[in-house]
Amino acid sequence: MAINDVAERTAIAAGTIRKSEQRYGFPVPERTASGYRRYTAQDVDVLQRVAAFRESGLSVPAAIERARVSAEPAEQPSIYGAILSSGAPVQSQQLRKRTLISISRAIEDEMLARGTSPVVVGAFQQERNYRVVQHRYRRLAQVADVAIVFADFPELRVAPDEPTEIPVSPDESIGNEWAVVVDAPGFAACLLAWEHPRSRAEEAGTADGERRFESLWTMDPEVVRRASLASAALASKVSAEIGEGMELALRDRPLAMDSPAPALTALCNRMIAYLEG
Repeated sequence: MAINDVAERTAIAAGTIRKSEQRYGFPVPERTASGYRRYTAQDVDVLQRVAAFRESGLSVPAAIERARVSAEPAEQPSIYGAILSSGAPVQSQQLRKRTLISISRAIEDEMLARGTSPVVVGAFQQERNYRVVQHRYRRLAQVADVAIVFADFPELRVAPDEPTEIPVSPDESIGNEWAVVVDAPGFAACLLAWEHPRSRAEEAGTADGERRFESLWTMDPEVVRRASLASAALASKVSAEIGEGMELALRDRPLAMDSPAPALTALCNRMIAYLEG
């Protein structure tokens, strides 16, 4: 569509859209052979999000970034997939289950030590995996603005001061994932992993702690926000009310920080201590 059509749909002046393109590199329209700008429906959607974030008080660069992040992961069937498909600067690696447990504990405990009203997400594959650490997530939920967990629960469960239990099928991508996501104003971290399908012989011959997962972890606040929004989209498939409530909690939440170095150091030190112990 032409720039005047975009201006009409978004209530943003055509001149303002051009200035944004020149100054901030957004939006990025296609060009016709004669040089005219052409925009997509997705451009309109993101511009409308930018306008909403600007009205809430964000600067133009911050509003653009928030709008881009919030628009990206909604169609992904998994949290891990949402991050990889976004082109985020993360590196995946093969990690054993026992290593994932240590990293998960480090993220959870660092959050409890900070207590800064997080949005918390956990994915556990099977309900029995969650029940082992339910007491930890109960503590997280008590200081969290939102806390949800995914596993093969028999039904949706919502209870005060408890994480909301979101049932997923083992046949779904999220049903084969491991996730710990913490998105707080002063601290952001996520660990995401998925397990390769194994034969019965492989299952019988591998100790539980030696199971290997394709994994990534990061403290990049923008990547963590993508993971949070992907989680909200997945929750919406089970309960629109819960998913929308989580998206609302994220909408006005500032990203954790521009430079995560101090928190990164603290978290890595905690990880090393757990792995050594």
